[in-house]
Amino acid sequence: MLMSVVQVHLSPPASQKAGSGNGARFFSFNPYFALLEATPTRDTEGPAPPAQGVAPLEGGGAEGDAGGVSLMALKSTIFKANLQIADIDHGYYADHALTLARHPSETDERMMVRLVALAIQAHELQDTCRGDGTLAFGAGLSDPDDPDASLTDFTGRKRLWIEVGQPEDKPLAKACSKADAVVVYAFGSAADVWWRGIENKLTRLDRLQVWRLPTEVAPALAELAERSMQLQATVQEGALTLSSEKGSVHIEPVRWK
Repeated sequence: MLMSVVQVHLSPPASQKAGSGNGARFFSFNPYFALLEATPTRDTEGPAPPAQGVAPLEGGGAEGDAGGVSLMALKSTIFKANLQIADIDHGYYADHALTLARHPSETDERMMVRLVALAIQAHELQDTCRGDGTLAFGAGLSDPDDPDASLTDFTGRKRLWIEVGQPEDKPLAKACSKADAVVVYAFGSAADVWWRGIENKLTRLDRLQVWRLPTEVAPALAELAERSMQLQATVQEGALTLSSEKGSVHIEPVRWK
């Protein structure tokens, strides 16, 4: 049986410093405005359940509108993160200055899982693109056709597509047709139920990997969330430890596919 281990340290961790950068170019995206709209139409009838890591929006629709949907543009909350990565497994050491735009319906848990997913896969910038590429967050919840994070090489070719949560099979198949590799990081208490229902539908997607983060990880990561973050990520023997002045979280992902 595969075991998942989560360790949360509430005391400040010892100071960590990643090695010097390797000359790779790093990019971050600009803040954007998200338009609040109805839940996207699904293939099956009936209301969709809330997505993992999606917070309910406060308030109802505009008075008198037919669908109960407010057409007011809501501003995303901007988070800044200076992330030092020391990936011992892959020999990747670099600093990343990141900007995360948290959609109004996104939780801190989901936002921090996005950051962890990027940290785990950051070595691909060196291994796949030899430092000449763009590793960045996508539009996420603001655009269902955009990845949560991605790696694009200098030619514009999508080398890596990252999703977090519990996506449906058809969007994943579409992502596999657009990128060389697709990686999903599932999290939350409902992840096991989601996997049992979707596993057989994903068997033919050779470009797809699916990883499960332990249930306790997301709430622990949310405790590290701040508008301005100084973070250290250490990857060793397949596990990641994310640390800040507020504490540290040890994560051992389990591979499902």
